[in-house]
Amino acid sequence: MQIAFHIGANCTDEDRLLKSILRNTDALLQEGISVPGPSRYRRLLRETIQSLGTEQTAPDTRDILIDAIVEDDNIKRIVLSNDNFISIPKRIFDHGVFYPQAETKVRGLHRLFPDDDIALFLGIRNPVTFLQETFQRADAAELQTYLGFMRPDELRWSDVIRRIKAAAPATPLTVWCYEDSPLLWEQLIRYQCGARPDTLLGGGLDLLSGLITPEGMALLQQTLVTDPPASDAARHEVVAEIWEAHPIQDAIDYELGLIDMPPNLIAHLTELYDRDVALIDEMDGVRLLLPFR
Repeated sequence: MQIAFHIGANCTDEDRLLKSILRNTDALLQEGISVPGPSRYRRLLRETIQSLGTEQTAPDTRDILIDAIVEDDNIKRIVLSNDNFISIPKRIFDHGVFYPQAETKVRGLHRLFPDDDIALFLGIRNPVTFLQETFQRADAAELQTYLGFMRPDELRWSDVIRRIKAAAPATPLTVWCYEDSPLLWEQLIRYQCGARPDTLLGGGLDLLSGLITPEGMALLQQTLVTDPPASDAARHEVVAEIWEAHPIQDAIDYELGLIDMPPNLIAHLTELYDRDVALIDEMDGVRLLLPFR
C-alpha cells in the first residue's frame, strides 16, 4: 500500500488542500486511490501512536487500521492529511525544541505501517506570520512564554526536516512554502494523489479564487484551456502574470497585529527564512517545490 500523508505544518494549510483533493474522490477511486474523511483516521492514528511502547506492535495492527480507514477494496494508495500530526499549536516549542515530537510521530507512523510505502508532505511558512498564527491558535499570553527557551531567530525548518529524515531516511519528503501555495496548488494535488499524469483533477485553482478578481479568474481559466502550459514552470508564469494584473488587493495585505514585531526583526526573520529555504533545497531525500521551475 502507498500511504501519502500531509503531516503539517500548523497554520500552513488548515485542510484546504484536503478539501481540494476530496473534489476528485470518484475519479481517484477509479484508479485505486482512496481519500478517506479525516474523522476516520486522525484520532485513531494519534491514539494508536500515543499507545505505542517499546514492545513490538501486534501482528494484525496494520490490517486493523487499514480496514478502519478504508472502506473500498482494491485500493493501492491512501491519501491522508492532518496539519496537527507532528504537534498541536501549544506544543510546538516544548522543551526548547522546534517541533520536538516530529521524530516520534514519524517513527510511530512507520511502526504502524512497517511494510507500506509512505510518502510525507510538509508545508512550511515564514516565521514572522507562522508565529502570528500559531501564537493565536495556542491561546498564549505572550510570545516569550509561548516560545519558552527559544528565540524567534532560532526557528529553522531545516532542523525539523533534518530530524524527520533522520527518523525515516528512506521515506520521500515533499516540502513547499506556504507563500508559494497559490502557484503550486495544482502540483500539490497531483503529487499527493499520485494519479496518472493524464487524469483530469479539479481544485487546482481553489486558492487563487480568493486572490484574483472574477475577471482575472475567467481569463486564467480560458488561457489554461485554450493554450495549456507545456510545463509546471510555464503554468506558474501564466498564473503569476494574471494574478499580478488582476489581484484582489485586500486578500494580499497581511496584518501583523497579533505580535508586536519591530520592522528590523521582521526583515531579519524573513532573511533567515530565505536562507533556510535555500538550505532545504540542497538536502538529500527532500523534494522542495518552488515556483517557476
